[in-house]
Amino acid sequence: MTDIPINLVVEDALSEAVLKEMLKQSQRPFSVGNCLHGRGNGYIKKNISGLNHGAKGMPYLVLTDLDNAECPLSLISSWLPQPRHPNLIFRVAIKEVEAWLLAHREAFAEFLNISVNLIPGDVDEIPDPKQLLINLARKSKKRNLRDAIVPDSNSTAKIGKDYNGQLIQFVQQNWQVEPAQASSGSLQRAMNALMNFEPTWEA
Repeated sequence: MTDIPINLVVEDALSEAVLKEMLKQSQRPFSVGNCLHGRGNGYIKKNISGLNHGAKGMPYLVLTDLDNAECPLSLISSWLPQPRHPNLIFRVAIKEVEAWLLAHREAFAEFLNISVNLIPGDVDEIPDPKQLLINLARKSKKRNLRDAIVPDSNSTAKIGKDYNGQLIQFVQQNWQVEPAQASSGSLQRAMNALMNFEPTWEA
């Protein structure tokens, strides 16, 4: 089976880890080339037209958070008004990639050692997934996770000092896409896009 080359474009290191795990768990022969990211979605918004053009020669998988945008379709059409090339897979996490982590409810509850009932059944409906995740971490009986994920009370930081490190470790060791899809429609659609992707090579 021929490898499918693909570049990744993400907002941050956590999103990169999630996409790499999705590609791995798809069990399709994806071969990841470059991973491009700035801080937040500004880099993606600024460069998406160029990435769309570049997709003629090399597939790109782009992931951004919906955040406060109305819906994925309106976000994509406002950022990329021209037709999307078939080799550009442009997916939107609702509302943030943290929701996709929470979507594997049993694993995340076990990770924090909290009740699974504290995690909503439909994570795409969570207004602020990152804040909910931090609030759940506050309830954790694992002090190392509380200290890493929850920002210090006297700090202006929005996340803890090893927020990404701990969550990336969870993604790589415990997170499973298949059960997570049951709690997130946006994750399910993103995974379907990967499973059905066939690159188009122009002569």
